[in-house]
Amino acid sequence: MNHLISAHKNGFLTPIRQWLEAVEIDHPDTARFLCRAIPASCPFAREVRFCDRVIVSIPPLCKLNPFYDQIINLRFKSLMYLADQCGEDVTLYC
Repeated sequence: MNHLISAHKNGFLTPIRQWLEAVEIDHPDTARFLCRAIPASCPFAREVRFCDRVIVSIPPLCKLNPFYDQIINLRFKSLMYLADQCGEDVTLYC
């Protein structure tokens, strides 16, 4: 059990986070895809109700994703690439 706790503290997800942070955006089609696929903000929590009773409560999805910050950073890099390198109007993705 202590091994699992120390692995979590040392960040066993760190290599994936570092890989996501190191991704370079260098193609307009890739940048457009990422801007469309990654939502601009954290999806809201939902409650599924039946006859005024909550059946299921779904938390905001960003709280469930351990890579949320890195994915949002990818979206930002994509927007910046499209605006700065391609000269596109990125308001379509906002």
